[in-house]
Amino acid sequence: MSKKRETSAVELCLELPATEKRLQYLCGPMESHLREIETALRVTLQHRHGAFRIRGAEGDVEQAAAVLQALYAQAKNSLSLEEVQLALVEIATEAEASNAKALPAGAVTHLHTRKTTLKARTQNQQAYLDAIATHDVTFGIGPAGTGKTYLAVAMAVDALERDAVQRIVLVRPAVEAGERLGFLPGDLAQKVDPYLRPLYDALYDLLGFDKTLRLLERQTIEIAPLAYMRGRTLNGAFIILDEAQNTTPEQMKMFLTRVGFGAKVVVTGDITQIDLPGSQRSGLIEAEMILRKVSGITFSYFTSVDVVRHPVVQRIVNAYAKHEQGDTEKRRRTRRV
Repeated sequence: MSKKRETSAVELCLELPATEKRLQYLCGPMESHLREIETALRVTLQHRHGAFRIRGAEGDVEQAAAVLQALYAQAKNSLSLEEVQLALVEIATEAEASNAKALPAGAVTHLHTRKTTLKARTQNQQAYLDAIATHDVTFGIGPAGTGKTYLAVAMAVDALERDAVQRIVLVRPAVEAGERLGFLPGDLAQKVDPYLRPLYDALYDLLGFDKTLRLLERQTIEIAPLAYMRGRTLNGAFIILDEAQNTTPEQMKMFLTRVGFGAKVVVTGDITQIDLPGSQRSGLIEAEMILRKVSGITFSYFTSVDVVRHPVVQRIVNAYAKHEQGDTEKRRRTRRV
């Protein structure tokens, strides 16, 4: 590699072995993979016979080179766009991870389920897995696409397969933006089912369709709306409350007091996407204030850096956060006047 510094940008030349098929897989159809890297990292890429010229800000250029090298190593077969996007996420957090402290003894590094083996892709995801493993109640708070629910379900499946728990209980409040259950067709179960679909999808992905159906039939796995939790005590269960920003304070208290002996609880939510009526307080926000210093309870936080979806999702999250921060500042100035 050689670098040539300019006034506003850095240019880097990267030589990769000129294996025609691998280079073809690396670049993607119509160089779509290169365009994806350019957009995500704000660089320009040119290549010819294994020589890549990368131009942009120094940190972005170095990340682009690292992504190209990582993907070239994978390019024994055709690369999917998802693999390119995941490589971008992993490289983006690699520098932070290299400066981090060594993982504590017993840290959760891999999760083994029937269909796949998972690992944390970011620092905050790793901290989240460790928090779940070492605490009775864990709150995961952050934007969409950061893996809060998926990793929690994976931890639950891993615990079930190791016989660490006897069952999994997945819970969601049946609240969505502008919709009312009574307006939907079907009986109560059919009305509630669409709200629980993301949990089914995670289970199918981790356990397979047939295995999930068998466990649901035996009630080893239970998926239920939050209202069904009242009056119950859940022993020996791994319990996940998803979309917790849409609980009321009363519902959150009711849910957390369902915890029985040998149970583990994970509560996930995004406090920037609350669908409750305007005057209604979020139980997740109140729980964060009330329970912060309670022994056995911990809070894990995610940011846009942890988004493991299409890179544009990270930019969307940042844009909304910037807009909301501007609105907050404007309201503060208005109050002062």
